[in-house]
Amino acid sequence: MVTLERLRADHAQALLAFEQENREYFTRFISDRGDLYFVEFPARHRALLAEQDADLCHFHVILDEHGELVGRVNLVDVEDGVAELGYRIGERAAGRGIATAAVAEVCRLAAAAYRLSALTAVTYVDHRASMTVLERNGFSAVGDTTIKGRPSVRYHRQLVLQP
Repeated sequence: MVTLERLRADHAQALLAFEQENREYFTRFISDRGDLYFVEFPARHRALLAEQDADLCHFHVILDEHGELVGRVNLVDVEDGVAELGYRIGERAAGRGIATAAVAEVCRLAAAAYRLSALTAVTYVDHRASMTVLERNGFSAVGDTTIKGRPSVRYHRQLVLQP
């Protein structure tokens, strides 16, 4: 069981701790955010909240059954009813279906609460777990691309708007 909470100012400390704790783990799959990300975290967090308030993005933290922050799932670059999905799950929570459940919930929110009609996502071709999460949630591969020189796959999912 997972719960998504829309990003708030009071999530800052737990989110920073989550990012620091999982920094090395995340670099196995994606580029490191660099030291400056952590130094400037308070300002970055405020900037994310401002983007969210402007409906440019929708950021969420993922809480496990004990209320512990175990990941994040975001809808970014909202434009013309479409947003790009991104997510990350901490090492201690990986492999438990949390990403699949969180993506399912954010897809529901995207249509029902944010009135989006489609989502896109991109993942590296060698990140099979991420590809599986997307495919289990109704995303279809629509083309090849590269991210920072690495072969990647672009995905798309049409959403059904809720009345």
